Amino acid sequence: MRQRAGLLARGEALTMWRLAASMDKFKEVRKRYDDAGVTISVVKFGLNTGMSEGEIEYCFQVVKAMGVSAMTCEPPLSQTKRLGEVAARHKVMLGYHGHSNMTSEEAFAKPSSWETAMSHSAYNGANIDIGHFTAGNSVSPEEFIKKHHARITNLHLKDRKKDQGPNMPWGQGDTDIGGILKMMKREGYKFPACIELEYPVPEGSSVMAELGKCVAYCRTALA
Repeated sequence: MRQRAGLLARGEALTMWRLAASMDKFKEVRKRYDDAGVTISVVKFGLNTGMSEGEIEYCFQVVKAMGVSAMTCEPPLSQTKRLGEVAARHKVMLGYHGHSNMTSEEAFAKPSSWETAMSHSAYNGANIDIGHFTAGNSVSPEEFIKKHHARITNLHLKDRKKDQGPNMPWGQGDTDIGGILKMMKREGYKFPACIELEYPVPEGSSVMAELGKCVAYCRTALA
């Protein structure tokens, strides 16, 4: 009970802070990134309709203050009609993040979940994790990406085995990372593809060394 009360108190404090926050700080953050030559394409929030209207509004205002037009989030499918309506008002594309839970339409794993969300609003889109998609659907997401490329906010790159298999070092799983990157280059898609390092770091290596291998894999695929 004490732990639950503490979590509720922290949640209420965060909500109050958000409702009072100025957007000037976020504009300053964006300027620092611009000055450093670093691109910000997407902002992520735990957006859901359990938030107050004011807190949902805060999330969209931050995205716009950061100078981008896309937000990724992970609500259940049943919330996407309402969230899509808000997104349309703000003209911010929502990228619903996928995992590999195939047991419920509420979870974004099956193509049909994204397509249902997209039918609710022109501003409902997809943040496709190509490893999770491959593990859950046991097929490459390439055709889905090609079909819905105008509604893709970003990709997460990782390598997983089919049939709910594990995360693997790149090139050892079933995810066609190279083929998808080549398609993006060939078709001129502008949405970002972000490396997610989720396989166990081998003994004797490091996170930075493994990230370097992933970057090299991408460069080779795109050469």
